Amino acid sequence: MNAKAKGTRNEHRSMALYERRGYTTVRAGASLGTWDWVGWNEREFIFCQVKTSRWPGTAEMETIKEAVVPPNGRKLVHRWMPRQREPDEKEV
Repeated sequence: MNAKAKGTRNEHRSMALYERRGYTTVRAGASLGTWDWVGWNEREFIFCQVKTSRWPGTAEMETIKEAVVPPNGRKLVHRWMPRQREPDEKEV
């Protein structure tokens, strides 16, 4: 499986995790921006960047930290390691 397909698969796995928790999710089309997907429920928004086998680098993490989100928005980074059932999650 190539890197793009693996990344897309993990984005869908992260979205499914939050959908099971009651969120509505939508994936960014090309995933070239800061967020790979966005989710929401009646209380909050989730903005998520998904990585496979690594955390974002320093520059990318700064971009995530500086991104402006609504006051009820949470900025998350999910890291999927091989054969892991759930991602490691960091709130930024």
